[in-house]
Amino acid sequence: MNLSLYLLTVLIWGTTWIALKLQLGVVAIPVSIVYRFALAALVLFVILLLSRRLQAMNRRAHGLCLAQGLCLFCVNFMCFLTASQWIPSGLIAVVFSTATLWNALNARLFFGQKIAANVLAGGALGLGGLGLLFWPELAGHAASRETVLGLGLALLGTLCFSAGNMLSSLQQKAGLRPMTTNAWGMLYGATMLGLYCLLSGIPFGMEWSTRYIGSLLYLVIPGSVIGFTAYLTLVGRMGPERAAYCTVLFPLVALNVSAVAEGYQWTLPALGGLVLVMLGNLLVFRKPRPKAPPASLAASA
Repeated sequence: MNLSLYLLTVLIWGTTWIALKLQLGVVAIPVSIVYRFALAALVLFVILLLSRRLQAMNRRAHGLCLAQGLCLFCVNFMCFLTASQWIPSGLIAVVFSTATLWNALNARLFFGQKIAANVLAGGALGLGGLGLLFWPELAGHAASRETVLGLGLALLGTLCFSAGNMLSSLQQKAGLRPMTTNAWGMLYGATMLGLYCLLSGIPFGMEWSTRYIGSLLYLVIPGSVIGFTAYLTLVGRMGPERAAYCTVLFPLVALNVSAVAEGYQWTLPALGGLVLVMLGNLLVFRKPRPKAPPASLAASA
């Protein structure tokens, strides 16, 4: 079951970039994000109410959902989209892939979970692999003030994503399922971003083309309702650090789709990066060997 959820998350989030590109045009980016998560929240609430699976939440749980909505469905998206104006998407992918390491550190800090050496080693290999995959894009980008700002925003977006993971893990430890907390979190995130758009004077336009509506529906159903539910379920089952390795793998899916749809050419460094990412994946999910009993106990047995 965990493997199915993991593969589902990687495949969905590895293809959402196509829908995001199709969203660019008439509708302002923040408004498109509001539409996406407002509709996703509506779909989740309808499913939960019809199936009678909507869980009751107390004031504390709603407060955590508000924080999760701010981190996971609002601020991080704005950070990444703004950063993409100043730095290459490859560099953003490399920064975002550090979520594996941030999740491991935050799980240690907030929950006292021991950081497994294989998770850190796998995350480092994956990060190095992504660096090789996107090296031509990274090497051709000159450093500037905008680059520093873009990197800072990408890192802030990654930290917000990691914080959202921790909040979801905390909610699941309290017995709340991701579908319920995602429904409220997406509603809160869309509301806060909608208020920002209103205060900033960003118009709530709509493009009724097949391209825009189709891409929006893809981002709502597979990208948000299914993708975030599957991913945050993995956070609860596998731990934040292992679940976050999705952030390293889905750029690989995106590159393969790009090779078919946009003519992306695989190079020798890129193939080397692919090998490193796969090795990192094996390390992250390698089960630790059970410790051998002390010699005295073995002798007494």
